[in-house]
Amino acid sequence: MRTLKTIAAAGALATGLGAVAEAQETVTIAALYNLTGGMSSIDAPALNGALLHAALINEAGGLLDGTVMLEVVGIDTKTDQQETATAAQQALSMDGLVAGIGYGDTTFVLAAAPAFQEAGIPFVTSGATHPMLPTWVGDHMFMTAFGDDDQSYAIADYAYDTLGLRRVAVWTDDSMDFTRALSTFFRERFVERGGELVGDDFFMMGDTDFSAQIARLQAIDPAPDGVFVSAIPGEAGLSVKQIREAGITYPIVSGDGFDTELVSTVPGPDLANDVFFSSHTYRADDRQVVTDFVAAYEEEYGRPPENAFSPLGYDAIGLIAEAIEAAGSTEPSAIRDALAGIRDYEAVTGMISYTRETMVPPKPVAIIEVQGGEFTLLETWFPDEVE
Repeated sequence: MRTLKTIAAAGALATGLGAVAEAQETVTIAALYNLTGGMSSIDAPALNGALLHAALINEAGGLLDGTVMLEVVGIDTKTDQQETATAAQQALSMDGLVAGIGYGDTTFVLAAAPAFQEAGIPFVTSGATHPMLPTWVGDHMFMTAFGDDDQSYAIADYAYDTLGLRRVAVWTDDSMDFTRALSTFFRERFVERGGELVGDDFFMMGDTDFSAQIARLQAIDPAPDGVFVSAIPGEAGLSVKQIREAGITYPIVSGDGFDTELVSTVPGPDLANDVFFSSHTYRADDRQVVTDFVAAYEEEYGRPPENAFSPLGYDAIGLIAEAIEAAGSTEPSAIRDALAGIRDYEAVTGMISYTRETMVPPKPVAIIEVQGGEFTLLETWFPDEVE
C-alpha cells in the first residue's frame, strides 16, 4: 500500500500520493479538506479518492503523452473557517500550482475559493452543493456535484410520492449555508407537490442535545408523517439516535449530509431505521468506471469507499485531468477554459456537463435508505436535463 501524507494548515508543505520525481513536469493540485473535526467523515474519504486518482493517472503514464505528472497536496483545515482561509493563502504559494480542489460543504468553499478566483487559479469543489457557489465566487469556480436544489427536489419527491408523506416538520442547522439551502429547497418542492409544513425548528453546528427540538416535535398535533433534518455529518447520527430514543418512529428524510457512516454507527443498527436521504450516484451502478474505482479503492485502502464523497474526490481530479488534456496545457487559464467546456465527462458519480448558466452540472440523484444500519440504493432521480 502507498503511504498517504497530508498537512495541517499551519504546518510545512508535504507531498501527497501523486508525486513522481522523474516527470518532465510535475504540476501541483492543492487539496483543502477538513480531515479532523465535524466534517472529517466526508472530507477524509474525498481526499482519499483524489489521491487515488492522481496515483492511477501517474502510474498509467501521466498526462499529455507522459510529459505531465500530478502531485496532490492535502491540507487539513480542521473544520475551522480561519484555518481554511489561512490554508488557501498557503496553497497559492505552492510551486507549480495549477488548480485547487476541496470540501464537501459550501461554507468552507466560500472561505477558500475566492482567494483562488482572485489569483486566477481554478477551484473544483468535490462535494459542496449550493447552486449559487459559482455565481458567488466567479468564473474559476466549478462544482463536481449537483446543486442543493436538485437533491432537495429529489428527496421531496420521494417523500411525497413513495413514502406518502403529507405533513412534514423541518429541522435546520442554522449555522451552515449548505443546510439552510437544503431546507429552503425542500420546503419549496414539498409544498409545490401538495405537502404541508407543520413545524420549523433549528439547531447549530456542534449541538449534541436535541431534547428541546424533540419536545417541540412531539407537541405537534396531529403528529407529522415525517421530519426533514438538514444537518452536517457531525449532527446527522446524533439527531437520528435521539429522535429514535424518544420513541418517534416515522421517517427521517435528509440530503447528502446524511451520507456518512455516523448515521449508522452513532444510533446503532437497532435505531438506524426508516432514514431516507438524497445523495450522489455510484452505489449499485455497474458501469465500468464505477466498478474500476471501487476495486482500486478497496485495493489501496483495504475497505470499500466509505460514502459518496470518496468518488466525488476521485471525480474532481478526473475533471482537472480531462481539462489539462483538452487544453493541451497546464496553464491555469487554459485549464479554466477547458473545464468550462467539459461535456459528457463520464465520472464515477454520473455524467458531468457544464451546460447550465453557471458551472453546476445537472446530474442524477440517488435516494438511499437506512434500515438496520445498512445503506441501500432505492432509486435514482433525474433532473429534466438528463432524463
